[in-house]
Amino acid sequence: MELQVGQVQERDGEQELLYKTSGTCSQFIEVGVKDGKVSKCLFYGGCSGNTQGLSKLVAGMSPKDVISRLDGIRCGTKRTSCPDQLCRALEQLQGTTPTGTNQ
Repeated sequence: MELQVGQVQERDGEQELLYKTSGTCSQFIEVGVKDGKVSKCLFYGGCSGNTQGLSKLVAGMSPKDVISRLDGIRCGTKRTSCPDQLCRALEQLQGTTPTGTNQ
């Protein structure tokens, strides 16, 4: 099954989303949550070292904890960042209304 941009899909108990980012160097984030924990986080584009590190750091965390730590982070003069966009993706995946100010 291939992920469709913006559509939450479920496979083997894991919710997955291919999220189209806005305002960042990365183009997409592929994120998954299984058993209440981030099971997958893959950035397409962006600063490779930073996005790889971010992906490893959030693995196994609850989406709520990720959002509480990363929401609102900015990249330089941009209104958002890859970490902030990850929060938007997790909110969409979890079916919540975005809480951040950087949409």
